[in-house]
This record gives sequence, C-alpha cells and structure tokens, in this order.
Amino acid sequence: MTVTQIPVPSVPVGAVRTIRSAPSTSGIGRDIMRSEWTRLRTVRSTYWTLIGAAMGMVGLGALVSAIYVAQFDKLTVRDRATFNPVTFGLVGTGLAQFAVGVLGVLVMTNEYASHMNRATFAATPQRLSVLGARAAVFSVVAFVVTTLAAFGAFFVSQLILSGKDLGVSITSPGALRSVIGTGLYLAVLGLIALGLGTLIRKTAGAIAALFGILFVVPVIVSLLPDSISKFQKFLPSNAGQELIFGTGKSSSDVLSPWVGFGVFFLYAVLSLAVAAVALQRRDA
Repeated sequence: MTVTQIPVPSVPVGAVRTIRSAPSTSGIGRDIMRSEWTRLRTVRSTYWTLIGAAMGMVGLGALVSAIYVAQFDKLTVRDRATFNPVTFGLVGTGLAQFAVGVLGVLVMTNEYASHMNRATFAATPQRLSVLGARAAVFSVVAFVVTTLAAFGAFFVSQLILSGKDLGVSITSPGALRSVIGTGLYLAVLGLIALGLGTLIRKTAGAIAALFGILFVVPVIVSLLPDSISKFQKFLPSNAGQELIFGTGKSSSDVLSPWVGFGVFFLYAVLSLAVAAVALQRRDA
C-alpha cells in the first residue's frame, strides 16, 4: 500500500494573520442605543404625542393665567393670598402626563401588537440591553421636550400674570425647581409606563393600569380611615408631584419635594425591574 503525500502550502515568511476580535460590549451598547433612537424618532406617534403634550402645557397654562387675570378684581382676599404664580403656569402638567404616559406604554406595546418584537429580539438577543436602551432613550427625549415646554409655559404665564403685577421671575424661590421638576416628573412617569407596557404587553391594559395607579388608587385611599389614608403621601403621583407643586417643606401629610421625587423614582425602578424579569422569562 502506498501513502499519497498531500502537499501543504507553506506560509510565506513575514505573513501576518489578522484575527478579528469580537465586538466589545460598549460597541454593542452603542449600536442598541442608536437603533432605539432611530426606532423612536421614525414613529409618527412620538412626534404627535410629544407635540400635543408641549402644546397642552403651554396652552393650558396661558389660558388659566388669562382667566385668573380677568377675574382678579372679583377674587376674595383669601383667594389672592393662596395664589402661587409659579405652579399656576404649570397646571398643564396634569394634561401632559396623559400624553407621556400613553407614549411610554406604546413604546413597548406597539411592537407586541405588530409582532416586531420577535425581529427585535432575534437581531438583539440581549433583551435586558434592549429594555435598558429603550428606557434611556425615551426618558431623555421625554425630559428634554417636557422641560422645554415647562419653561415655555412658565414664561408665557408670567407674561400674562404681569398684567396685574402678579408675575415672578425664574429666580424666585422654588420656580426653577418646579420647572425642571416638571420635566423630571414626566420623564420618570414615562419609565413607569414603559415598565407596565413591557409587563402587560397590551396597550389598553397597560394604560388602564397606569392611570388606575396614578389617579384611582389615591382617591380610594383618601376615603379609607385615617390610619391608612395617612400613607397616601407615598403614592406615586402624590409623591412625584411634590417636586412641582410642593411648598418645599415636609409635614405629616406631604413629603418634601426631593424626598417625594425619590419615592416616585423608586416606583419607576420597581416597574422596570419587574418588567425585566418578565421579559427574560417569557417568550417573545
């Protein structure tokens, strides 16, 4: 039996083999963030919802301020004494939270409704990275847009209120905190909504759960005996809005502004944590 020798090509001296290294974790993170930013800004509902929130904040603040100025001469001394020009112009926050909350839910549930989530997780198996990037991109966009709208609402309302010498400047005590606090509150509210959308997956169910927590639960708790109702200051909306409408002091009934916001932020962390566990355990 003869053994056939198969010639092996020699490697030229000085030849260098280039080994391509695996992509770094930071590179993957940047790609996911870029993808989430592209996805968010190419959806029409993002523009319309945020524009509606901004217009609602500025428009409602201006309308309420104009009505107050028109009726100022008929107000009682007590009504004038309790008037706060800073928070008066930010009354549109109540309307904006509906828009931001709905958009936060849609950021996740739209993909489940169209089954695009399967393609997303097939392209990016790191589900927690997708959730984290989506939460980061959405919260930053919501904060920037609503904070700019809050500044606009403040300056427009103060311009109107100055007709009766009621306007104040942004440097007045609590003014800057309330304006920036509006953006912080709405951004964190959006994170709570995004977490609920991830957990529930259905748009109607997630929106109902969100506004039930924000508005229905506080009403129910307020009707309970004092031993229980005294804890209503720790409920999400009550705690979070202290940063906007709070007086700056804590008491037995309310939290101080930054403590209240801290409690509100913990609700967002809890919402996203539960959503992350469910996202990992369930099928796409």
